[in-house]
Amino acid sequence: MATENGRLLVCNCNQTMPLDSATGALAQGDGAPFIHSALCRSQLGNFRDAVAAGGPLTVCCTQEAPLFGEIGQEGGLDEEALTFVNIRERAGWSDEAAKAGPKIAALIAEASVAGAPTTQVSLSSDGICLVYGKDQSALDAARQLSARLDVTLLLKESAGIVPPSLMDVPVFHGRITRSAGHLGAFEISVDDYAPANPASRDAFSFDRPRNGAVSKCDLILDLTGETPLFTGHDKRDGYFRPDPGDPVAVQKALFELSDMVGEFAKPRYVDFKPDLCAHSRSRKTGCSRCIDVCPAGAISPDGDVVAFDPYICGGCGACNSVCPTGAAHYAFPQTTTLVERLSVLMQAYADAGGRDAALFVHDPVDGSAMVDMAARFGRGLPAHVIPFAVTQVTQIGLDFLAAAFAFGVGRVVLHAHPRKQDEIGGLAGQIGLAETVLTGLGFDSGRVELLIESDPDAVESRLWSMERSAGVSPRFFLPLGGKREIMDTALAQLRLAAPTPVDTIALPPGAPYGRVNVDVEACTLCLACVSACPASALLDNPEAPQLSFVESSCVQCGLCRNTCPESAITLEPRINFLTAAKSPVVMKEEEPFHCVRCNKPFAAKSTIDRIVKTLAEKHSMFATPEAAQRLQMCEDCRVVDQFETVDNPMGGGARPMVRTTQDYTDGTVSDDDESIH
Repeated sequence: MATENGRLLVCNCNQTMPLDSATGALAQGDGAPFIHSALCRSQLGNFRDAVAAGGPLTVCCTQEAPLFGEIGQEGGLDEEALTFVNIRERAGWSDEAAKAGPKIAALIAEASVAGAPTTQVSLSSDGICLVYGKDQSALDAARQLSARLDVTLLLKESAGIVPPSLMDVPVFHGRITRSAGHLGAFEISVDDYAPANPASRDAFSFDRPRNGAVSKCDLILDLTGETPLFTGHDKRDGYFRPDPGDPVAVQKALFELSDMVGEFAKPRYVDFKPDLCAHSRSRKTGCSRCIDVCPAGAISPDGDVVAFDPYICGGCGACNSVCPTGAAHYAFPQTTTLVERLSVLMQAYADAGGRDAALFVHDPVDGSAMVDMAARFGRGLPAHVIPFAVTQVTQIGLDFLAAAFAFGVGRVVLHAHPRKQDEIGGLAGQIGLAETVLTGLGFDSGRVELLIESDPDAVESRLWSMERSAGVSPRFFLPLGGKREIMDTALAQLRLAAPTPVDTIALPPGAPYGRVNVDVEACTLCLACVSACPASALLDNPEAPQLSFVESSCVQCGLCRNTCPESAITLEPRINFLTAAKSPVVMKEEEPFHCVRCNKPFAAKSTIDRIVKTLAEKHSMFATPEAAQRLQMCEDCRVVDQFETVDNPMGGGARPMVRTTQDYTDGTVSDDDESIH
């Protein structure tokens, strides 16, 4: 059977999956697929024949992917031409497997979406390792590693540690006060730093200590069991912090450390676009959402924008979730790829007769383990619960959630492991925004749920017991443009299918969407807000004193409010579905004041009148009527008038007439003409 990814090979895994409903759902122009029962064993010849026939293949099995990949390579099939999709644990091994035909069709269709390639950053390690501890286990670990790495042992405490008869690792005493860096480029500062005394007998003694010692290394093994040296320590490449009381965890860390020599690569998780960043302008801070939610400390202020350290970034995606402009753009994969996958999946689900889908969004490690355990030891997933794997659940934002409900999803469950509790603040905020939007459009509350759970039984129980919610009639769209454009399109489509399609929805304070309100009495049209706005939501008019506002562009960063010298601007978080939100709306305009000398319009009349009233004949520079009149002149005429006045301190005498050779040759100038002496 042919699909978007070429021929489709389906197997019921030794008849453990009832795929009768799936054959009808997968039927296309050339008919329903042949259902194998032992594709990886007795029917392996069918796979070889498919490889020999050429073209891309989609195999509905992930367990035997290494075997199929090896045979495909032997048959000359490119690695990119072979796609695997798991329909067993995600659909076929379930108490409702007989009803899972639409879900199986959706999962196979989703596999046809290829993600955009991701750039990488390189890290290098020479194997210089620091072991930091305070008991005998630290010395034992350092000596064990010394056979593979260049190890130094730093002891925060040394009581009870017996000095070895063979000093095969350098031993120092000290306390780390500062740490920075990443795999291959760590730097630490140490107080009470002192080398071990080689004459140490039954206990370590050390030379005179000093403070402020600085050291660099490629790897750090922290066996103190105390506060981690880094925020988001579990995401800091090259930093290992096992529980010193767990010998298995310590040995696992030693095993991984021993191989960390050479060149390494990691994805560049975030593509940062500084021209979209709304962090700061003119030393006024606006948006700092990405800085606030980053658990790894990889984001820091950098003038008007922020700086992303790709070597520290652990790829949690929280910055992508909260960034209102798309400046912090998650690239592993991109939002457009996620929405495209979701669109293809839900289109296939609807075409196969599926309804009221519940989307189970999870990461490929913890979440996939929940799905596997439920399938192997429990009831599996309900037929309407569709698993959807993403790199990190924390990358999900309102744009994705709005698209999901516009595509006909009835409920979304986001799974996170409890150890990621400190990373979900941004995600929780996005769920709150989605809840506000959905209830504002007339949907039932509670359609988005964050499930923080590590027990597979608890996850399975919740998925089976939760209320089934009806989805809207799907309204599909192409995910074009950036994050903001995708979100606007998704919300517009969702509103069209909503029970009560209102025009505006009020949002809680801090939401990244809304309008600004201008106190027209206080506003002087100085237009400082226009120059401060990073999203071009506030606009001026070069032809007249006028301030306009485009609501769809506003990200509620507050820079305009913080910059306004008259405190005339306030923020109003909301979502406006009307098309007028995409067009400039005049907030304030005035009659222009015309220069009294050249008649050119150059400022607002109220502004000039206020300046004249305040300064004319009151300030020493404008004490005379002639000087005061300059306040009513444009910038060019003001300079000219200043130099034409008699009291001009920089003025000189009358400029002499320019003489040329022609003046002398035609006799108009005599030798005794006084004007040239």
